[in-house]
Amino acid sequence: MSVTEEERLARAALSRLAEPGDPRLTGLVSEIGAVTVRDHLQAERDLHGLRTDVAARLEALDPAADLEHADRLGVRFVVPGDPEWPAGLDELAHAGAVANRGGVPVGLWLRGHARLDTVASGVAVVGCRSSTTYGDSTAGEIAAMAARAGLSVVSGAAFGIDQAAHRGALAIQGSTVAVLACGVDRHYPAAHRRLIDHIADVGLVVSEAALGCAPLRVRFLARNRLVAALARGTVVVEAAVRSGALSTAAWTTRLNRPLMGVPGPVTSAQSQGVHEKLRSGEATLVTGGEDVLEILGRPGDHLREEPRGPVRVRDGLGLRAQQVLDAVPVTRGAAVDSIARSAGIGLREVHSTLVTLASQGLVVHDSRGWRLGDTAR
Repeated sequence: MSVTEEERLARAALSRLAEPGDPRLTGLVSEIGAVTVRDHLQAERDLHGLRTDVAARLEALDPAADLEHADRLGVRFVVPGDPEWPAGLDELAHAGAVANRGGVPVGLWLRGHARLDTVASGVAVVGCRSSTTYGDSTAGEIAAMAARAGLSVVSGAAFGIDQAAHRGALAIQGSTVAVLACGVDRHYPAAHRRLIDHIADVGLVVSEAALGCAPLRVRFLARNRLVAALARGTVVVEAAVRSGALSTAAWTTRLNRPLMGVPGPVTSAQSQGVHEKLRSGEATLVTGGEDVLEILGRPGDHLREEPRGPVRVRDGLGLRAQQVLDAVPVTRGAAVDSIARSAGIGLREVHSTLVTLASQGLVVHDSRGWRLGDTAR
């Protein structure tokens, strides 16, 4: 379905409203169209015949000028119906209705050359801002392995885990997407100016807020649903009990997409929120990129072998042979009858077993008797 110019202008105007992701707004836009919603809001009056604040603000906007300014900055405004609009974002309609907030954004402002539909099926890696060295290294490893496998890494460009995730993907020249809570022409946090600009050069910077919009608290909460919706699954590396990353986790669950959590030390406050998700069964425990790829990959892809210790020669011995071997001294030789008494097995069976073990290098016989061989130590 192609998008009319008037519809695009209406959506651009509505994207400047103070509360992005308002379910009343996004729901109406999806149901009756942005043009109708804009026209009704502009005509709105209170009981005294005065224009409402929203109507007055919409009247003063010039969405055509906004789009022209965006074009000069290399920013494009993508709305539902555009070729690069990802189908996964439309699932926010149902998820937003369940949560009674959020919903499908009226449009997204994009800065970067990557197409949104090609980078919107990766993995979101999120966590707390006050991350630990352990959390940063784990997030970076997961992001790098995911990017190496061809997945885009989605995060929020914040301090801590977000930054580590972006850098992990960039370190191997992988694809990464930064979802901001302000206009894509701004840098928040300011200290990440170079990081955000670099992501715009090689990946994509995304925001629901129009150009110039400030990073308000309500925009951070709305941003979290976009992070979840732009990925096929979410990994929470470190998150305290009131971490904003848990908001992204909740949206992932509402979207019926895999939620994964990296465990931390039981004494770590930064991991308490993750541990609660794991304890309740809402999240699947992952310890690295291989686990994440196994969960997000197609059936049969990226299957991970169970970790095992080194294989030893004695692992393949039967119960009787192990009993005899356990009774053999380590350094000082012993007679067969002494070994038989220690093992609790008959003399003849012990002797034949020792001969077999000697052929495998597990025991040796010298002038003092039988003792363990180098292979069994």
